[in-house]
Amino acid sequence: MNGKRPYMDYRQHRAACRLVHECCNYDNGNCIALDYGEPCVCVQSISYSLLCRWFISAVLPLDWKLEAALLHRAELKRCTECGGQFLPKSNRGKYCPECAGRMKRIRAAQRKRKQRGKCHALGNARPP
Repeated sequence: MNGKRPYMDYRQHRAACRLVHECCNYDNGNCIALDYGEPCVCVQSISYSLLCRWFISAVLPLDWKLEAALLHRAELKRCTECGGQFLPKSNRGKYCPECAGRMKRIRAAQRKRKQRGKCHALGNARPP
């Protein structure tokens, strides 16, 4: 993280509350890792800004959109095709994962069409 604590809006908080049930330390609304004799309420279910280390490292990667929104806000880019936000894998990334595959197929089809147009063996050559 970049030194600042992530602050969630309502939708992100609800997504984190649904995701907290996947945590192995979650037990009926309580956190087993914080239990020192008496039950302790799970931090993610009551706070908009606190996230425990276990939740960040083990549970949050299950929802990559929420993880990117909370932990990588400065690094997010906008997809040039759909306008959605995504975390690029390189500094040249311009499409989100959903659009990247589609755009790859479109570009390959354009490239092959151009290649076939230049092919002399198919009889598509222009007369001089």
